[in-house]
Amino acid sequence: MKKIIAAIVFLIPMICLSQTDVLILQKNGSNIKTYAPGQPIMIHTVYDQWLGGTLTDLKNDSVYINNIPFHVNEIDGLRKDFSKLHLQNGGTILIIAGVGVLALNVINGLYTSEPAGSWIKASGYITAGAFILAGILMRSARYKNYPIGKKYTLHYLDLRPKSISTGNPFNKTEPAKQPDAH
Repeated sequence: MKKIIAAIVFLIPMICLSQTDVLILQKNGSNIKTYAPGQPIMIHTVYDQWLGGTLTDLKNDSVYINNIPFHVNEIDGLRKDFSKLHLQNGGTILIIAGVGVLALNVINGLYTSEPAGSWIKASGYITAGAFILAGILMRSARYKNYPIGKKYTLHYLDLRPKSISTGNPFNKTEPAKQPDAH
């Protein structure tokens, strides 16, 4: 019984694949992001389309997004999504708050019967401007695009073990065919 268990323990790693290929996004030679199967990814193709989904597999220089294959050379850019930080909603709230500060100053000026030029003080303009500007910046910071080219590069790293045809009984290959000499 011990011999059978030992044989199983030593034979299972020969059959199993433990590593998958990875996709590496680099900026001037330094790694920014490493993508592996199961992670969300959003790509821009050379056909001018944005496609997003789950990276289901990587094999033979192909990237499978929701089981749809794309060659690595078809990827023109990548996008990093910051929507989990809710920057879009917070930015909208800040823009509304900035407009609200201006409206509150105008309503306050009408209520106190002040002349029209003195309704909004410099501090009101600064506060409202800061809120609106911060809101616009937060709304525009939802995505970060990485265009593949000079600055950003995309590398396909093949980590799957190469099977040796002589020692692996699971890898059946046919002999090379020679042309007939007539």
